[in-house]
Amino acid sequence: MARYTGPSTKIARKFGEPIFGADKYFERRNVPPGQHGLARKRKKSSEYGVQLKEKQKVKYTYGVLERQFRNLYEKASRMKGQKGENLLILLESRLDNIVYRMGVAPTRAAARQLVNHCHITLNGKVCNIASVIVRPGDVIAVRERSKSLEVIQNAAASASRYSWIEFDPKTLTAKYLNVPVREEIPETINEQLIVELYSKN
Repeated sequence: MARYTGPSTKIARKFGEPIFGADKYFERRNVPPGQHGLARKRKKSSEYGVQLKEKQKVKYTYGVLERQFRNLYEKASRMKGQKGENLLILLESRLDNIVYRMGVAPTRAAARQLVNHCHITLNGKVCNIASVIVRPGDVIAVRERSKSLEVIQNAAASASRYSWIEFDPKTLTAKYLNVPVREEIPETINEQLIVELYSKN
């Protein structure tokens, strides 16, 4: 499966926020990448540049490539409601993101790896497709043989909790209660810029 494998801190510095999760190197050097960092003269971004940057930020945040992202946007466009909010709901409903929100993985990339390596079940069956859209009522769990993995135990011990996911830390099982409303999604994303970008095409 194609995915971004380059330096994550450099990308986080480009956007000015730790989009891949906690990053001690980003905290240590929170300046734009490049030889001169903040001292480098930068031209004011055009309207298109701002919109493109926001789309790139969301793609990196959720670990989605261009074609996948475009397909999700088109699917969001066919749904009732606002396109931008629908897009975020679809991204939040991906299996790898749900595993990350459960708290059994420290990052979305780690969650994707758990799914790909068959450590996760969806409604009682092993699922190794990270892009599967989870629906309200679905049950996601860590496989019995995988519950002792150190990465899962460490992540679960310090995880945040979300109102749309009912998580049982004893059994490492979660139920997707409902799709989150926009105000509940903690990422700092201006989805309207992405809508404006795609509406030009």
